Amino acid sequence: MENSTLPFYFNLTMFVNIGHYRFMAFTFCVLLYSFIVSANLLLIVVISQYRTLHQPMYMFVALLSANALYGSTGFFPRFLMDLLSDAHLISHPACFTQIYVIYTYACNELTILSVMAYDRYVAVCHPLHYHSKMTSKTVLMLSALVWIFPALIVAAVIFLSAQLPLCGNEIQKVFCANWNVVKLSCISTNNNNILGMFLSITTIFFPLSYVLYTYLRIVLVCWKKSAEFKSKVLQSCLPLLVSFIIYSIAGFCDIALSRYSVEDINLFVAVVLSLEFVVIPPVLNPLVYGLKLPDIRKHILQWLICNKRT
Repeated sequence: MENSTLPFYFNLTMFVNIGHYRFMAFTFCVLLYSFIVSANLLLIVVISQYRTLHQPMYMFVALLSANALYGSTGFFPRFLMDLLSDAHLISHPACFTQIYVIYTYACNELTILSVMAYDRYVAVCHPLHYHSKMTSKTVLMLSALVWIFPALIVAAVIFLSAQLPLCGNEIQKVFCANWNVVKLSCISTNNNNILGMFLSITTIFFPLSYVLYTYLRIVLVCWKKSAEFKSKVLQSCLPLLVSFIIYSIAGFCDIALSRYSVEDINLFVAVVLSLEFVVIPPVLNPLVYGLKLPDIRKHILQWLICNKRT
C-alpha cells in the first residue's frame, strides 16, 4: 500500500480518556510549561547580564537552558492542544517537524553535558592550562558543534523516514517519534536502522562514555587531594552529575518503552515514562544549577532584588 493512499494524518493513540480531569491536567501542564520557560529564561538572562558569569562553565549552563526552551517549545504547545481535543491527529509535516525538534533537543542535551564534562575535566585535571585550552574561541566552537552536528544527523534520519511508504497511521505515543513511524513502513527499513544506529552511537553512546571517562579521571585526581579541594570540585561537578543521571534515567525509560508493546504496560504508566525525558530535565536543570552553583545563585538573588526595586 502506498503512503499516498493513507490519510494525511498520523493518529496519536496513547492519550488516555481522563474525562473531567482533562482541564486539571491542562492547567497543571500550562503551569509546568510556564515554570520551564520562566526558570530557564531567568538563568539565561542572569548569565548573559553579569560579566563575572561569562565563564565557559556558566556559558554551557546557559546553552543547556536554551536547549530546554527549544525542546519544551517543540513539545508542550501541541501536547496542550491534544489534552483538550477529542481527536489526536497530526499532519505528516507537523509530525516530522516535531520529531526533528524533540530528537535534536535530546541529542543536544547529551552533547552539551559531554562538553560540560570536558570543561570540568580540564579545570580539575589540567588547572594550569585551563585558560589556554578553554578560550572564547574554543567555547564558541564547542557551542556551535553541539547544535550543528545533531541537527545534520537528525535531519538525515528524518529525511529517510519521510520517504518510506507507510501501511498504517497509528503512533503509540503522545508525541511523534521516529521509531514509531518507521515501524509503520511497508518495506525494509535497513537503511533507516543503520543511520539510526549511527545517530545513537555518535550522540548517545559516545557522549555517555566520555562523561563517565571524565568523571573517573576527576575522581582519580581528587583521591589524594585535600578535603577542601574535594569540596570545591564536588560543588562544581555535582550539578553536572545530577543532570547527567536524571537525563540518562529519563532517556533509558523512553528507549525501553519503545521496545515494548503498549498493550503489555499500564497506559498511564506508559504515558508518564514517555514524557520523562522531555519534561523532567527542563524542569530540574534550572533548579539544580540555580540552587547548587553559588555564583549563579548569588546573581539570581541580586537580579531579583534589583528588579523588585525598579
